[in-house]
Amino acid sequence: MLDRTKTNEVTSHNTPDSCWVLYKGKVYDVTEFIQDHPGGDDLILDYGGKDVTAIMKDELEHDHSEAAYEILEEYCIGTLAPSSDSKINNNNNGSEETLNGADQDYDKPDFHPSVTDLALDIKKHQFLDLRKPLIPQMLRANFTKEFYLEQVHKPRYLPEPAQFFGHWLLEPLSKTAWWVVPLIWLPVVGYAMKLSFDYNMPVVSVLSFALGIAIWTLLEYGLHRFLFHVDDYLPDAQWAFTLHFTLHGFHHYLPMDRLRLVMPPALNVFISYPLTRLGHALFPPVMAYGVIAGGYFGYILYDCVHYYLHHAKVFEFHFKEMKKYHMAHHYKNFDLGYGITSKVWDYIFGTVLKYKV
Repeated sequence: MLDRTKTNEVTSHNTPDSCWVLYKGKVYDVTEFIQDHPGGDDLILDYGGKDVTAIMKDELEHDHSEAAYEILEEYCIGTLAPSSDSKINNNNNGSEETLNGADQDYDKPDFHPSVTDLALDIKKHQFLDLRKPLIPQMLRANFTKEFYLEQVHKPRYLPEPAQFFGHWLLEPLSKTAWWVVPLIWLPVVGYAMKLSFDYNMPVVSVLSFALGIAIWTLLEYGLHRFLFHVDDYLPDAQWAFTLHFTLHGFHHYLPMDRLRLVMPPALNVFISYPLTRLGHALFPPVMAYGVIAGGYFGYILYDCVHYYLHHAKVFEFHFKEMKKYHMAHHYKNFDLGYGITSKVWDYIFGTVLKYKV
């Protein structure tokens, strides 16, 4: 078993492979959350093995939402209690403390930090029971609009995908690995470009492809803001809440669910088909096929970047800022910051999310 009386018990856990922090006398193993932190992984690592009580309550430098504290609590692995044979520098105050958590099997190779207490969550919030399929609960519930919007934008965390439909056929259809998106839609992009090039107007085809990507960026913003976040105009009816939850509410409720982050192919066909028909109606064939190819390519980039921002250690250039920006949309203010691949349309339409992390 791990010797909990060593002075470097907590302070030694300050690497990407094992990162602990102290908050109000408790110890939290935040290793799994490093890449998903709205402020970036480097900020957590800067405080690895240290006390974060002061920085988390500093409203000017690092203001945290209520949801952030709830998520932090899920990673609690023990508490600190006075001890005569152990000293841990807690925020440089020289207090003598030792880790008290005998029920935690730290020495096991498959040890993971605690996650959302499912029984406590339903008891405390009276919203959805994460131990059961969610959509049937949504259909049977009788929430008020105010209560639903409050709860669905209060993120929870589970280490495994939640049950969505609970049906042997529908449940797999609700899950999509990120690599399915390029696997299915890149051939569509290639085929559409081939049809455009068949008209022997390569310059027009290439320019149409670029136009399609540009159009997609506007669609990305518009769909996110006016379809997925139609909160203010959502009818006060349970069927409307269920539809909202299915389209996007679930992603805000469980934003780290890896298999329900990118759009399922069936839903994409439903949304994209009328848009492709519109493309053929607005442009001549050589342009229509190029625009459609560019639009699908832009969508592929969007879904892959979205997954990348949530679940990867991102590149410093552009993506680190976009990760902070998008996580602030989830954990700070979901009414702003609709851009995912870029902030361009947020600037144009005045919905830029300003934050300090």
